[in-house]
Amino acid sequence: MSERSFDAAKLRRRVRCQCVFLALAAALCVIVVLNINIGSVPIPVREIARILFLRAGDPVQLSIIWKIRLPRIAMAALLGGALSLSGFLLQTFFGNPIAGPFVLGISSGAKMVVALAMIYFLERLGSVSSWVLILAAFAGALLSMGFILLFSRRLKHMAALLVAGIMIGYICSAATDFVVTFAEDSDIVNLHGWSLGSFSGMSWDNVAVAAAVVGAAAALVFCMAKPIGAYQLGENYARSMGVNVRAFRVGLILLSSVLSACVTAFAGPISFVGIAVPHLTKRFLNSSKPLIVIPATFLCGAVFCMLCDLIARTAFAPTELNISTVTSVFGAPVVIAMMLRRQRER
Repeated sequence: MSERSFDAAKLRRRVRCQCVFLALAAALCVIVVLNINIGSVPIPVREIARILFLRAGDPVQLSIIWKIRLPRIAMAALLGGALSLSGFLLQTFFGNPIAGPFVLGISSGAKMVVALAMIYFLERLGSVSSWVLILAAFAGALLSMGFILLFSRRLKHMAALLVAGIMIGYICSAATDFVVTFAEDSDIVNLHGWSLGSFSGMSWDNVAVAAAVVGAAAALVFCMAKPIGAYQLGENYARSMGVNVRAFRVGLILLSSVLSACVTAFAGPISFVGIAVPHLTKRFLNSSKPLIVIPATFLCGAVFCMLCDLIARTAFAPTELNISTVTSVFGAPVVIAMMLRRQRER
């Protein structure tokens, strides 16, 4: 390849990446407006601008936007981005695009421990803090990840490892159902709504906690972009570039667990986002360069989850679907298409 053609290809990649980021930013703005505008109380776009920028307007509409819709939108964006980044890290760790927190049973492990924590604290204190839920979810995620890593030493084939992850997920779900069966009626109501997956009932306090956890984890992931790029080319290459592979792999596990735990703690288990979004992002960018893929994955995950949340609460209004129902409808076909494409390439 001549120098001129190389420069032209580099320019095309740069333009493509810029277009993808601009498209995602535009989609984010449009979906935010639609989420604020559409609901049981429709709010005109002109009123939305007044309320957002001037804090003026009808008191009822102002309260709906600032106390109900904006916290829900912010959480959908934060947790959608976090779940997508978690999937990206797991796919990097296992070297397989099918790996994800839901498929590997990590979300189910987090769900089980959070259910136990909710029942324990609700029975004794009547309430449970966001930090307790995050720590419980993190412990459950690490527990599931520990079993996955234990199996990975015995099961060298990725398909067998994925099956093991699915079985771990079923075991954790069964344990959660068993615990819920013998919980108090009031606890069951709280657990049932949370376990189905939803962004409803979010507050600005929830947003602040989630933003602190997700923001710190996402910043660390971005700082690991160069080691991730080296690791994608193989462990030996990463070592030759000065990467401490053992410490790096531990970092991937911890960060992916923190991100998926935060999502499970606040919104319950959400399926297919961690698998489908990283794959779609790489396809849009036509690149696997972590420095570009990491922020694009987070942004794409935010857009995807906000769109799914909009559909979940408006498709059959006033009945609201759980978020995993909608993410499965859009995410599962992406995963199937990805598997078929990989099969054709072999």
